[in-house]
Amino acid sequence: MGLELEGKRAIVTGGGTGIGYAIALELATQGASVAIAGRRTEVLADAAKRIEYATGANVLPVVADTGDDESVKALVDAVAWEFGGLDILVNNAAEQPAQHGPSFNDADDEWFHRQIDVKVIGYLRTIRAVAPLLIENGWGRIINISGTGSRQTVSVIGSVRNAGVTALTKNVADELGKYGINVTVVHPGATRTERFEEFRNRAFVNESTRKAHLDNVIGRVVEPEEVAWVVAFLASPRSAAITGDGIVAGGGIPGFIYY
Repeated sequence: MGLELEGKRAIVTGGGTGIGYAIALELATQGASVAIAGRRTEVLADAAKRIEYATGANVLPVVADTGDDESVKALVDAVAWEFGGLDILVNNAAEQPAQHGPSFNDADDEWFHRQIDVKVIGYLRTIRAVAPLLIENGWGRIINISGTGSRQTVSVIGSVRNAGVTALTKNVADELGKYGINVTVVHPGATRTERFEEFRNRAFVNESTRKAHLDNVIGRVVEPEEVAWVVAFLASPRSAAITGDGIVAGGGIPGFIYY
């Protein structure tokens, strides 16, 4: 069963590294034209070349900051001009680490504001910018990347920003569903990205938090491409019956029941 993504046009924010890169690569592999956005020119250019080499797809690197409204508008305008429109948005950009310490006392006001501005309000900015294009299509997919911090404690900022993304997702899904636009949220757990070893060895992470995020039902760390497979399905026409909901791609959180 193919995913029917040939000819679709996508934006992946935070697409130069980690999970975002894996998502962009998978969408390109499935036949989509992909724009990857981020703040580091050289990282984006290198990522675009690697994806193009691996897939032969049309990959557009665009320097953008989701914490800035004008930058987001310029990103969407550039992609719409280059691709002739847009079908898929994957919101993945975020500041790392979520918090510089495990306690609520470490939730620095300035850093908290920046986290919310980039990940929660930033996701809203990109959604506002792309929505007219998707409505014009009469079809679209928006996938927001959050994290298991929305369902587990790890830090005040991490949990609040991810829970905020979940709430944003459901509100937008209810509003855009009548236009043929599905909006979902994916919660990765511990994933083997460039930052994985940094988190695992971070001195300020207490042992119970470390265990909660590294232990899962499948008994191993999830690979970024495994998250990307989930996102590619949600980005496809095959996901027609799924909107407003969240999918955890973290290898299974032990002991929790969600309904």
